[in-house]
Amino acid sequence: MPIGKVKWYDADKGFGFVSNPGSEDVYVGKQVLPEGVDELHPGQRIEFDFAAGRRGPQALRVKVLDTSRRRAVNRRKPEELGSMIQDLTTVLESQVQPGLAAGRYPDRQVARQVAEILRAVAKELDA
Repeated sequence: MPIGKVKWYDADKGFGFVSNPGSEDVYVGKQVLPEGVDELHPGQRIEFDFAAGRRGPQALRVKVLDTSRRRAVNRRKPEELGSMIQDLTTVLESQVQPGLAAGRYPDRQVARQVAEILRAVAKELDA
C-alpha cells in the first residue's frame, strides 16, 4: 500500500485528494475513512489502497499514520478583532501611506509594528 500526504480535504463536502508517489493524485471520499475519523488535514500522512475509477484513481481503504491536528480556534472576540483592524487602518493611514506616497518606505520600527499586527489579524481570520 502506498503512503501519501493529504493535499487537501473538505470535511463539509466529504472528499479530498492525497498525493500518490510516482503517479497522479488519488481521490479520497469520506466513506473510506477509518471509523472515528471525520476529516483529514493537509500534510497528514496516510496509507491507502486505490483503484482506477471513472475520473481517476480512487482510494478504497485508508489507514491514518499521523494523528490529526486540532483545528485552530479563534482566540479573540469579534469586537476585539474589529478594534485591531481599526488600529491597523489608523497606523497604515497615518504612518505608512504618507511615506509611500512620497516615495519612501516606513522606518524599521513602524514596519515591524505593522507586520506584527497584520500577522495577528491574518492568524485570527484564518482560524
